[in-house]
Amino acid sequence: MISYQFSIILRTFARVKRWRDFHIALFGVIAMILTSCSATKFVPDDEYMLTAVEIKSEPKGFNVASLEPYIRQRANSKWFSLFKIPLGTYSLAGRDSTKWINRALHRIGEEPVVFDTVQAELSCNDLRTAMRNMGYMHADVDLVTKVKGKKLKAIYTLHPGAPYDIRHVSYDIADDSIAALLERADNKSQRLKEGEPFTVERLNTERKRITTFLLNNGYYRFHKDYITFSADSAAGSNLIDVTLHLARYRANNNSPEELHPQYYVRNVRFLGDDRAAFDGNSSQLRLRRRTLENNTAIQPGHLFNSADLQKTYNNFARLQAVKYTNIRYTEVQPDSQSVGEKGGLLDCDIRLTMNKPSTISFQPEGTNTAGDFGAAASLTYENRNLFRGSEVLSVQLRAAFEAITGLEGYQNEDYEEYGLETKLVFPRMVAPFLSRDFTRRSTATSELSLTYDMQNRPEFHRRVFSTAWRYRWSHPARHLQYRFDLLDLNYVHMPWLSSTFKHDYLDSVSNRNAILRYNYEDLFITKIGFGITYSHANHALRANVETSGNLLGLVANAASFHKNKEGQHTLFGIAYAQYAKFDFDYTRLWQFDEHNQLVAHADIGIAWPYGNSKVLPFEKRYFSGGANSVRGWSVRGLGPGSFRGTDGRIDFINQTGDMK
Repeated sequence: MISYQFSIILRTFARVKRWRDFHIALFGVIAMILTSCSATKFVPDDEYMLTAVEIKSEPKGFNVASLEPYIRQRANSKWFSLFKIPLGTYSLAGRDSTKWINRALHRIGEEPVVFDTVQAELSCNDLRTAMRNMGYMHADVDLVTKVKGKKLKAIYTLHPGAPYDIRHVSYDIADDSIAALLERADNKSQRLKEGEPFTVERLNTERKRITTFLLNNGYYRFHKDYITFSADSAAGSNLIDVTLHLARYRANNNSPEELHPQYYVRNVRFLGDDRAAFDGNSSQLRLRRRTLENNTAIQPGHLFNSADLQKTYNNFARLQAVKYTNIRYTEVQPDSQSVGEKGGLLDCDIRLTMNKPSTISFQPEGTNTAGDFGAAASLTYENRNLFRGSEVLSVQLRAAFEAITGLEGYQNEDYEEYGLETKLVFPRMVAPFLSRDFTRRSTATSELSLTYDMQNRPEFHRRVFSTAWRYRWSHPARHLQYRFDLLDLNYVHMPWLSSTFKHDYLDSVSNRNAILRYNYEDLFITKIGFGITYSHANHALRANVETSGNLLGLVANAASFHKNKEGQHTLFGIAYAQYAKFDFDYTRLWQFDEHNQLVAHADIGIAWPYGNSKVLPFEKRYFSGGANSVRGWSVRGLGPGSFRGTDGRIDFINQTGDMK
């Protein structure tokens, strides 16, 4: 056995020609050695090691993959779905447990799975139950075992039979008030329908739907256990008559049945950590009274509503000044003055635990770009409650340094960058002429940002000043997020260009980079943009569109703005950019099983300058590589096509484009 393995090793190494192939071959050899070691020596007599589990259906076409989780016993795990490396590691050990090497291999490895007939029978029962819950009322399962030596393969064969459908649906509601409410206000399009598959999942969905509907209409004490189903199959057919039963209310097992009570909210109080009530004058919670009320969907005098409860939780979770939120309802003891004809009353206490008002953080990092080492650091101050309305102010100082050793013409130079970013985020939509009711219902945030960035490269010095006002909001039920850039103003200033850089890249009309000289002049960029993101289950989609300079273009034509020598309109002597840009990004995930999945990613972008611009601004050009792109390459290190910079180095100018 050993000589045979070594002959395989020699033949494998003979085929290895490159160092990368050597690692692959070495891993394959180790895998063969580990998997060839017999693990059955640890299996007791008259028992078998489970080597494989197969699940199939007769006839074919049934989705057996969805029922794989009901198999209670699995064979030993595999690496890369090929090699049972953990089992092989365990098998390398001897039987003498007093030796440390054997104990270590047992801890590292995986013990062989011994086939258990009890677990197999329970798996068959679970599979039958699962299929019957899916509407296959006459489903059955066969188990066949194939034994070879001390190894066993288990084969589960599913016989689902024909599925059952709903023939007729009826509702038996013992509470007349609820029956009238469901008849008047319930969404009948979502009810159980004739012809639907008869599945436990569909019945549970109907139970949950009615329960949610009643909890949103004042029935504070209602829960899903009041709803049951009965089913009667028609003889000789695969059709079932379904009846939904809704029982009357019982306070406890000894109480008589009565109508389900509806509850109204009497009071809403805000409490802090010390449990003292917030009366509007105290600064205990460090939040303005209006901020608290605007984020509270629960209103005195209204019916109890579970959706309002969840919305209130969500609203306070958005506030950075609040760390935890706990909402508790207390039932008011009934008396003639508090109940009357309205029904039950509830007092609502909203207890808030506040976050630290401000934090300071420092983050250092090291960089290595094509062999050029550097360092960066950022210092961030954050105030989470600037105006006592959970407004978040953040100020970040950033500095970066990188030694440049191999750039032709700039040996032993360095790159420096300093930045200041100030951001103020309001947890509401800030805009003129908006009503307070609209502001309370909106989940948008407003963001004002000011940024100054100073870059000193051996080729040029660049100064960028940016200011922006944008809105962000989301629709969790639809898994959507939105961003609207109302105004994004950038001023790019180029105070210095090296003579070598100007000659090699910008001034020579024969040089292919001459078109990029417009990107190294002072420039205004006035952007308006909109972005949408969808993320749910196995799909993720992101789309962005932005335009720049259109409003200035209209004003320039009407006001006859001055033109520079390139024929561009200027504002205060500086040209402005005019372009349109569209980006689309899609990600799809296929989950084959618990351990294997495939992810596909498509990324498309196009931008085109027009009007006052002949080329796209450098800051808006596309590039590939880096942590937010194709991670196997450095930033701007991939493409376009097979292009490589001088001596294989990254050419940060040429490795950009108007499309991706």
